[in-house]
Amino acid sequence: MMQLIHAPRGKSLRIVDVAGGESVRRRLFSLGFHNGDEIELTGQGILRGPLLIKNIQSDVTVALGRGIAQKIFVEVSDGSE
Repeated sequence: MMQLIHAPRGKSLRIVDVAGGESVRRRLFSLGFHNGDEIELTGQGILRGPLLIKNIQSDVTVALGRGIAQKIFVEVSDGSE
């Protein structure tokens, strides 16, 4: 398990936990990201900019700031589930 900001680019990842308050969880839920979702880190802004995250199931891509990305814990998934 690792923070999203330390995850490898281009790999299938599974959201394991969100270590934040209710507002962080609600914000991610409204963007379409839930525990157990398969995501992919598709890009990173230069000079500590935002991260581009794609939800594989819903095909939605959003930019997340590094503060929120630090609160999302993921694991590398093999994509078989």
